[in-house]
Amino acid sequence: MENYLPLLQSTSLFAGISAGELRPLLSELGACIRSYGRGEALVQAGAPSHRVGVVLTGSIEAYRPAPGGARIPITHMGPGGVFGDVLGGSSLDSPVTVVASAPCEVLLFPYEKLLQPDGSAARQRLLQNLVRTISDKYFLLSRRVDLLVMKTLRAKVCAYLLSEAEQQGSMTFTIPFSRIQLADYLNCDRSALSRELSLMQRDGLLDTYRSSFKLLEPEALRQMIL
Repeated sequence: MENYLPLLQSTSLFAGISAGELRPLLSELGACIRSYGRGEALVQAGAPSHRVGVVLTGSIEAYRPAPGGARIPITHMGPGGVFGDVLGGSSLDSPVTVVASAPCEVLLFPYEKLLQPDGSAARQRLLQNLVRTISDKYFLLSRRVDLLVMKTLRAKVCAYLLSEAEQQGSMTFTIPFSRIQLADYLNCDRSALSRELSLMQRDGLLDTYRSSFKLLEPEALRQMIL
């Protein structure tokens, strides 16, 4: 656990909590480390989920099962990603499945123990961080809805790529989805998506190879969203 303290302090959940405060806090939370193999489920859709987790190594992905066995991608997380913070406090079963997209280690603890304040500064900061983390995810969900209701595929592609560039702080970046997953994420046909990306590359708007992108004309892309 000691080796992961710097990573945990960098997460949205434990930000601002010193190592000296974090050690006993993790013990109070009943935190434990679990390992998962690629494809193994951490959370199953249709089942209750009352644990919060932090990805320590590897990566995970969340998706919503759809009719016909299709998967609607929700998110992808690497080390430092926090999951279960939105679902853990609900009385309803999880609407999403979370699986290891690569062999991973995660820190897990019961959601209910997050809500047991003891008056300490560390506990108060933890609760503040939890509220902020959930709020941030709400706005990300709102952004996803905005994306899905856009009328043209090009507008969806532009909005998504510009959002990724903003989050990663560079016009050259790699997205966490394959082309098939990206088509599912944007709720469009895979062939139509490939055709649109080819046209945008031909028009000098971007360069792309597999999951890597370089936005050549970001201002022009912004105008296509309007």
